[in-house]
Amino acid sequence: MSHLVAPSVLSANFANLAADIEMINSSSADWFHVDIMDGVFVPNISFGFPVLKSIQKLARKPLDVHLMIVEPDRYAEAFKDAGAEILTFHLEACPHLHRSIQHIKNLGMKAGVAINPHTSVNLLEDCITDIDLVCLMSVNPGFGGQKFIENTYEKVTKLKHLIQRTGSKALIEIDGGVDLNNYKKLLQCGANVLVAGNTVFGSTSPTETINILKKVS
Repeated sequence: MSHLVAPSVLSANFANLAADIEMINSSSADWFHVDIMDGVFVPNISFGFPVLKSIQKLARKPLDVHLMIVEPDRYAEAFKDAGAEILTFHLEACPHLHRSIQHIKNLGMKAGVAINPHTSVNLLEDCITDIDLVCLMSVNPGFGGQKFIENTYEKVTKLKHLIQRTGSKALIEIDGGVDLNNYKKLLQCGANVLVAGNTVFGSTSPTETINILKKVS
């Protein structure tokens, strides 16, 4: 399978969000990546259900929704109703990881688990075969535009070995600081999905930047 590119809507122009959504629709991007922050789990607040539903009405590609919130289980059904097709929650926010994964799957969504930069991939070993996607945070969550953490390459490699050893079908998604200088190395290490925010929306030609991120060589 070729890798996927998921532009992060958090970096879009909210004064003209419809235009940026249409840009992603017409580009070679695969998913919309939507970050939901509550100001508790992370020190920032993004947006909630009204904005997500507005995006869903215009989007013609899957919504990859990343919950950076406490008690994500409480809202899983509401995010399903708002259009999420992939719903990712943080391991650090869930004391009952397997139950949370099954809850999302039972609602008909793909289940993703995100881990912060300081969290070991080894903590996923007991549930890796149940997960559809692992989101490796390559910056500390909460704000866009942060510097990429170099240790991410090693974490991708370790996670890839775990997935192969267990026969898991989970995709490896990288979120934070992905740019035109590091995306090839991330793919070489085993990444399957690249989330790009400032790299895409800060570009003079977002569509062409997405095309570059889609290239393997």
